[in-house]
Amino acid sequence: MKKNKFSKNWIIKQKRDIYVKKSKLEGYRSRAVYKLEEINNKFNLIKNNTLVIDLGAAPGSWSQFISRNFNNSKIISIDLKDIEPIKNLVHIKGDFTDEKHKKNIKNYFGKKVDLIISDMAVNTTGNKSVDALVTGELCIDAMNFAVELLNKKGSFISKLFMGSSFNEIVALGKKSFKDVDIFKPPSSRKDSKENFIICRNLR
Repeated sequence: MKKNKFSKNWIIKQKRDIYVKKSKLEGYRSRAVYKLEEINNKFNLIKNNTLVIDLGAAPGSWSQFISRNFNNSKIISIDLKDIEPIKNLVHIKGDFTDEKHKKNIKNYFGKKVDLIISDMAVNTTGNKSVDALVTGELCIDAMNFAVELLNKKGSFISKLFMGSSFNEIVALGKKSFKDVDIFKPPSSRKDSKENFIICRNLR
């Protein structure tokens, strides 16, 4: 019963959401694109010729935004789901923690990358504490991946939720990167515990 109520509320929100309408008009695959756009407007992390890895990328709106707006950028996306083709994008279907995929990514770029982005979250259960904890574990895995594959001046962007693992993730970020910020984009829903951690310049 609770799940049905949660689903109905989500559908109502989607229909009223200006960012959902805007994404459809502009041909983007999801409203999440505006979160990345707002992050980049504030922190200026994405430029032309950027080497990017997009973790948990499906349906692909973040990769789509970079491909459309930044010339000559090379992007690898990885997700357990398939993604429809995007210009300048190579997609890997699989788990980013798999060493085989990690090796393939390294071989593709031939050097450390400029930016690793992650809008990953678990399928929500309705229990915000559980969702925050499990998404936090994903964020930690993504950060460890980023530390291994980023160049010294590289940047890492990841979704995280306010919850029991929040302080641990921020501390890990500060241990690995010189500059760490927490930012909630205006397009992130106000009733969501969603934030983004922005990490720059490896230690």
